[in-house]
Amino acid sequence: MTLSFFDQFSSPMLMGIPLILVALLLPWLLLPTPTRRWLSNRLLTIQGWFISQFSQQLLHPLSPAGHKWALLFASLMLFLISINMLGLLPYTFTPTTQLSLNLGLAVPLWLATVIVGMRNQPTQSLAHLLPEGTPTTLIPILIIIETISLFIRPLALGVRLTANLTAGHLLIQLISTAAFLLLPLMPAVAALTTLLLFFLTLLEVAVAMIQAYVFVLLLSLYLQENI
Repeated sequence: MTLSFFDQFSSPMLMGIPLILVALLLPWLLLPTPTRRWLSNRLLTIQGWFISQFSQQLLHPLSPAGHKWALLFASLMLFLISINMLGLLPYTFTPTTQLSLNLGLAVPLWLATVIVGMRNQPTQSLAHLLPEGTPTTLIPILIIIETISLFIRPLALGVRLTANLTAGHLLIQLISTAAFLLLPLMPAVAALTTLLLFFLTLLEVAVAMIQAYVFVLLLSLYLQENI
């Protein structure tokens, strides 16, 4: 029984063909496409308002050179939120519970911010590896530590998103299994467990949105150090 708890995190297969590509492309089909008309429906209006508010809050601390990344950050934010939210539905699959996918998103984007910094301001980018006023004897050690922390950033991005979503999904399945088993034995306890499951589901909805925001926010902070 315990091993089956992790079946929800395995990539779905159909006749030996992995369906993770379908899970990645489906959210784009559900998002409404903006039109050229002056008057649009309420859904498009809400979507446009959300994107503008998110871009304004995220890019406010950045210099004008970083505003070129607005479209990429907004698209990534909507993509991650859609995947995380759809993964909470029954009989669905959450691609962001796969560490390989999260690292596939984190490593290229982090590397792009590093390349931008090394190309535009190499001196300031390399200066982050050695804090100002460091004693001479500690310079080699601090350079090694800062270099390791720099290369750990994409790993931390991917692991944070994977761990939070995986833990939430596992907790929901554990509590729902307990409520199902307790229903014929102790109905009152099962009802309380179901109520706890309801609030936990609401919390997981918030986690799905917050983790998508944190992922993009950390990328913007990395970009801020290199522009």
